[in-house]
Amino acid sequence: MNRQDFEMLKENIIYFDNGATTLKPSIIMNDINDYYNKYTANSHRGSYNNSIIVDSKYEYTRCMVKELINADKEKEIIFTSGATDSLNKIIFGFFKYYLKKGDEVLLTKSEHASNILPWFELEKVIGIKIKYIDLDNNHYVQIDNVKKIITSKTKVISLAHITNVIGDIRPIKEITALAHQNDILVVADGAQSVPHMKVDVKDLDVDFLAFSAHKMCGPTGVGIIYGKYHLLEKMKPIIFGGGMNESFTYDGEATYQKVPYCFEAGTPNIAGVIAFSKVIEYLLAIGLDNIQKHEKELRDYLVNELKKNDDIIIYNENSDSGIITINHQKLEAASLADYLNNYDICVRTGSHCAKILNSEIGTDNTCRISLYFYNNKEEIDYFINIINRLV
Repeated sequence: MNRQDFEMLKENIIYFDNGATTLKPSIIMNDINDYYNKYTANSHRGSYNNSIIVDSKYEYTRCMVKELINADKEKEIIFTSGATDSLNKIIFGFFKYYLKKGDEVLLTKSEHASNILPWFELEKVIGIKIKYIDLDNNHYVQIDNVKKIITSKTKVISLAHITNVIGDIRPIKEITALAHQNDILVVADGAQSVPHMKVDVKDLDVDFLAFSAHKMCGPTGVGIIYGKYHLLEKMKPIIFGGGMNESFTYDGEATYQKVPYCFEAGTPNIAGVIAFSKVIEYLLAIGLDNIQKHEKELRDYLVNELKKNDDIIIYNENSDSGIITINHQKLEAASLADYLNNYDICVRTGSHCAKILNSEIGTDNTCRISLYFYNNKEEIDYFINIINRLV
């Protein structure tokens, strides 16, 4: 699907590391080159023609993100440097002031480091209590296990919509409905979901959502915070400087811009933000439902082929996303990745930034295959042929 749009695929590599970052379509190069070669200017700083062009294109991307996730208004979209930056700004800009000592935050042991470490820091600073929702035998989150762990002190549930190792699609809509019945706020890490499926924030009713452009064919250094506007109005900036203030005086008085600009201090990745609008148009033209369907077909095909090899351990056979996590009985994960690299097959190995998941799956390191719409069955056949040569 659309393989002709990706220059790197002409190098005869098989790219199965889309959970880490995706390949970039050639369409984004025009916007990036035009910004640097034709109308370079800072954003929201000037009133001359090039600056006006930049501002228009920059804000157009905000409109496109709103359309992508069906947010209520453009002001609910904040540009950051990535999902990690987004989660840190949500946690330290909002929840640091919202939570108090003894309040409970619910996570799981399959979360990415970016959705665990900031909460650890809040635990040290204000004395919140982190609790982990039990996972079932498939390492999934079930709504009944969420119900069991909620108490009157539970104030936040912070979960990946799709996890980056197990690849399970969480029932976020049901979890959010349950949470709101108990006056609990929900933070969704959408790094692995927004690129691969339709994500409608009004339907899910999440309070905050974080994701990255680079995991969905966009440039690195661009991320998104979505937040319900009444919550963003209560969130505090954690980075201060140019562009986010209206005025300040020598005696320490300062007035900051309104949402979202108060959270966008300094000069961002302007070229990247502008190019991201073209990526969103591109993905919407392909269709997120089509992308999800294609990935599911590839996943089912790959899993069925892997199951024919008795030396392969599959940790998430029944997940519905394009993430398949494996090990080989006779080769450690890093050695398996090195072996595959000899045949120009790109996979991820290690803990995948989910370092406490080892207590659930019984191993520290795995080999992760993560698919996207430009992968195909021919690549899978080649991969299976290569991995079956191991004896």
